[in-house]
Amino acid sequence: MGHSAFPWAESPDGKLSEMPVEPWEMAYAAAAAADVKVRPLDTLDEADVVNEVLTATWGDHQVLPRELIRAFMDSGNMPWGAFDGERMVGYVLGFMGMDHDGPHLHSHMLAVLPGYRSKGVGYALKLVQRAVALEQGIRIVRWTFDPLQSRNAYFNMAKLGAYCDRFHRDFYGEMTDDLNLGERSDRFVVRWQLERVAPGPAPADGVVVLDGEDDGDLLWPVLKDFPAGGPALVRVPRNYPELRERDAGWARAWRDASAQAIEAAFGAGLMVTGFTSDSAYVFA
Repeated sequence: MGHSAFPWAESPDGKLSEMPVEPWEMAYAAAAAADVKVRPLDTLDEADVVNEVLTATWGDHQVLPRELIRAFMDSGNMPWGAFDGERMVGYVLGFMGMDHDGPHLHSHMLAVLPGYRSKGVGYALKLVQRAVALEQGIRIVRWTFDPLQSRNAYFNMAKLGAYCDRFHRDFYGEMTDDLNLGERSDRFVVRWQLERVAPGPAPADGVVVLDGEDDGDLLWPVLKDFPAGGPALVRVPRNYPELRERDAGWARAWRDASAQAIEAAFGAGLMVTGFTSDSAYVFA
């Protein structure tokens, strides 16, 4: 199951040595279920292909210098790719970080070509990243995501088992890529404790402090009183990216209301511990 670029993954006799079997079994099984092969990216030509996948995801405003990708490859922060035959259809890229938890892997980019999304490719790549991190002695992976992207929230918390312990308004400032143009770049900071995977959707326990009110066309945000001590539910639209194109004022209202509710929850000493099947963050 190992790859020659990672000597810790396989001993000379072809048997797994130091590596726990379970993380790699999960990763390769997920790749097989998605009908792709996964392997580390370690050549200069592959750095250019990474940018092709990146451009297909975010547009040509987010291209990384090939020298930087090459440096990641050579410094122990090697990206991994998912392949359909010889075609790279996705990749994951991270680098080592340090915070109050100690060392962690910061997973900066996960990109999958449009025709391969919602097929498990991203899940396989995250599980590969998990397996690599565990073998390197890293137990925590972090990344950021937009709280109004409910599909990402479900993937991060209900499928991977991560939670969120920080929130920043306008974390990246103004962004010019296709997905974020015109949006305030509010971001959760995810903390994925790697021993925990796939807890499933969280139960909808708690007082709803942000909900949607139907005006006959769109669900508009309604803030409610915050409970003392929690738990609390912050509900967000299921299809925000599509609906923001219909009404910019609606999008701004949800952006501001969600930030206010999230900041109140963190201010009360709570954190995001799950995401429900009806599109609500659970703060506890």
